[in-house]
Amino acid sequence: MTRLTVLPHETLCPEGKVIEATPGRSICDTLLEHHIEIEHACEKSCACTTCHVIIREGSQSLEPATEKEDDLLDKAWGLELTSRLSCQARVADEPLTIEIPKYTLNQVSESRK
Repeated sequence: MTRLTVLPHETLCPEGKVIEATPGRSICDTLLEHHIEIEHACEKSCACTTCHVIIREGSQSLEPATEKEDDLLDKAWGLELTSRLSCQARVADEPLTIEIPKYTLNQVSESRK
């Protein structure tokens, strides 16, 4: 098992959480299995950016993002150099610390209506 530390998020995980994650599982699936209801509008098919996370520690242990993931991430709210789509990034053997951005592109779009 690999330690996955989720930094506090105002609504999804106010206290933060440390999870024992199974290597090979996506970060998104791991979060959902531990009752952290990260948005995943495209049902984890790498077609949106709602499951965007920022890898604060351990990003070097992840497989590189695909070209498709990188293209989608360009549209993510709050993009950083270590941003990943949690549906695509798979836990490896090294501990990870992640931050779930405050907003998703869906939330920003809805607030403008």
